[in-house]
Formats: sequence, structure tokens, C-alpha cells
Amino acid sequence: MNLDSLRKHCLSFPGASEGLQWGECLLFRVAKKIFVNVTLADTPPRVWVKCTPGRCAELLEIEGIRRAPYIGKHDWVELERMDLLRDAEMRKVIAESYQNIRSKLPRSVQAQLGEKQIPLRVKTQPGMTKKKKRA
Repeated sequence: MNLDSLRKHCLSFPGASEGLQWGECLLFRVAKKIFVNVTLADTPPRVWVKCTPGRCAELLEIEGIRRAPYIGKHDWVELERMDLLRDAEMRKVIAESYQNIRSKLPRSVQAQLGEKQIPLRVKTQPGMTKKKKRA
């Protein structure tokens, strides 16, 4: 995958945008949250993506993929080159990164993004359950 095809794929997701930040980092975001970071200052450009813990462990087994600096503890990985994975696998990893970030957005924001809704897990907090009255 090259930079143009990566860019086209990232921008194909609902609500995706791009912009330069921190000098020469090309960031792809959904609702102002980063889902892909491409470091243009490096040759070849490096790609950072957000993964699930299981997917992160799987990708870290591949030579040339490591935890991303600063945010690796949050299951972000860095690919040293864009051609470390086949195009189809790279598209899948990017789509998963988008889904991971989007799923954490408020429901109202997800609704504004339209198609490809992701069901949210319902978190219950102590004291938030309704008790039935006994007759």
C-alpha cells in the first residue's frame, strides 16, 4: 500500500478527515479523534494504528511492527513501512482502527456520522439498576 491508497482508504470512512500536525504527521481523524497517524518525516513513512489488545499482540509478532512511542501502552502499533502487510490486511487494520476509535465516541456523535453504526457496550454502574417493587 502506498501513501495515496492509504489516504484514499482512510478518507472513505464516514466522518473521516485529514490534517497535518506536529510538524510532518499526517493524521486521519473521526470526530477529532485520531485513528491513523502517518509520520511523513521518516523515509519510508511510518504508520500508527489503534488495535484491540488481541490484535496488537498478533501484529507485534511481525518483524517491523512495534508498539508506537508514547501511546503504545494503549494498544497503538507502529508499522515501520507501509508494505509490511498485504494491501487487504492493511485495509483491514485501518478499518479496525477506525472502528475502535469510533466505538468510543458518544452515541449522538456516532448517529451524526450515519452509516456503519457500531453497537456500544452498555456499562452499568453500581446503584444504576432499577429495583422491582415487591407487592
